[in-house]
Amino acid sequence: MARRSTSAAPLTLAYAALVLYASLYPFGPWRWPPALDGMHLLVLPWPPWTDLFDLWSNLLGYLPLGALLVLAARRSGLSWMATWVLSVFAAAALSYGAEVAQQCLPGRHPSLKDLALNTAGAAAGGLLALAAHQLGWVDRWQQTRERWFARDSAGALALLALWPVGLMFPTPVPLGMGQVLDHLRDGLSEWLQDVPWALTAHAMLAAPALDATPLSPLADAGITALGLLAPCLVAYSVVQPGWRRVALAAGALGLAVATMALATALNYGPQHAAAWLTPFTVPGLGCGFGLACLLAALPRRLVAGVGLMVLTSLVVGVSQAPDDPYFAQSLQAWEQGRFIRFHGVAQWVGWLWPFTAMAWLFTRLASRERRF
Repeated sequence: MARRSTSAAPLTLAYAALVLYASLYPFGPWRWPPALDGMHLLVLPWPPWTDLFDLWSNLLGYLPLGALLVLAARRSGLSWMATWVLSVFAAAALSYGAEVAQQCLPGRHPSLKDLALNTAGAAAGGLLALAAHQLGWVDRWQQTRERWFARDSAGALALLALWPVGLMFPTPVPLGMGQVLDHLRDGLSEWLQDVPWALTAHAMLAAPALDATPLSPLADAGITALGLLAPCLVAYSVVQPGWRRVALAAGALGLAVATMALATALNYGPQHAAAWLTPFTVPGLGCGFGLACLLAALPRRLVAGVGLMVLTSLVVGVSQAPDDPYFAQSLQAWEQGRFIRFHGVAQWVGWLWPFTAMAWLFTRLASRERRF
């Protein structure tokens, strides 16, 4: 029998990358810390201050990493306890490397206390994974996955797990992830600024963008529908046609509503949790769910082709959406408030999720149809 891939492995790599991003943001300006030689650079200080939010964020931030490391390494043949010890050591090494690197970032404050809390969080997460195994939850999940998903579904499951994280970052249109083209344009313009042979390209990229016109109600609803339909089609690519696909589409709808309500509540307060449900958003959600139900009977390879078209349309549509004052206010709250530690993580997931999903669906389209 063919061995099933595990979604814990790609999720572990993705989460570790996001942890490093959050730890080293904003990636500059790098400088050698004054009055420190090479040996003292490796010694982390113990700060005298105590910030309750900082303590909890460092503890809880590494808890999922510890659990994912244990689950990802569970097929190595080692005992669960040995896997837990190695996973905690790997998480501690990652945290220590990030804290040492923070010594060269003026805006960050390396701390032995953070290392201890990160290690404790990873240890607790690993223990939770061990408890889940002892209670039989891991085996039950594996059995459920075998009934619902294809053997090579690890990539799709990782994408579906990351999708709500991307929704947490403020977007100009509900569920409209992938607004990265303007940022790429600005980044290329900055890189080509002092390159003699690229002066023409730099001038074109640095030219001010034309004022974008507001989206029509139809376009607003359409982007929302595409934003809901995209993860449904990613799931369909590893699920046989039938009622299970409809159930997953209903789950995606519920998860989207809950995540958007949480993100709005964090930005504007719990009393405004439903403010994102505009007269155009509700029809868009209904249309997206209806289309997902209609497409539930398509073969998996055809689903992959339709998914590529949906994701392409989503990225193009989101790139046409202009910024508005409420969107700018949301970004300011995330970039300057307590969301700063989570800002870069959700931002990059929201930017890159559609493109990663496109790459995944392309591999499904190019590969042969596989049996479950």
